[in-house]
Amino acid sequence: MRHRKLVYYVASTLDGYIAGPEGQYDSFLHEGDHMSALAAELPETIPVHLREHFGLVDSANRRFDTVVMGRGTYEPTLSVGTTSSYPHLRQYVVSRSLTIDDPTVRVVAENPVGLVRQLKQEDGTDIWLCGGGHLAGQLLGEIDELIIKRHPIVAGAGIPLFTGRYQPTRFTPAAIREFDSGVTVLTYTAQA
Repeated sequence: MRHRKLVYYVASTLDGYIAGPEGQYDSFLHEGDHMSALAAELPETIPVHLREHFGLVDSANRRFDTVVMGRGTYEPTLSVGTTSSYPHLRQYVVSRSLTIDDPTVRVVAENPVGLVRQLKQEDGTDIWLCGGGHLAGQLLGEIDELIIKRHPIVAGAGIPLFTGRYQPTRFTPAAIREFDSGVTVLTYTAQA
């Protein structure tokens, strides 16, 4: 059986923020050569309301079959008039207060570490940790790979890549890709 990885695949500013103080993400570059390349490589990470724009309506999943996210990452889904941004993936939202009336989205109120460990034992492809920073901080010890889409923007404040207790964790650089848009994709693997 193949070992499923937990991959934190996320956009970030140069100063390490994944969203603004109120969860804003509109300052990230949503057009450019990086978007075309990344959408082609990981079509499953494009939400359903944008898939037609990128010509991905019938695209098969390439790397992930499951997505795990926190409440703050999930909430923009509701603002576009749906409860399921990734119906082509198994979806888990970690929240103690959220209730969702959608059978394709499972809310997990407790123990995200236990959830991820259970998912890693199941058959399937990799697990996408979509965000946010608080959940990533809780799952730091379970993250096998980081893929950071670093945008050429300084935010000054916002939601950091990781929040939580102080726990220095080493990752090994694995790849760097630069795009004409100014976005750099940095890939790191967890050290054993």
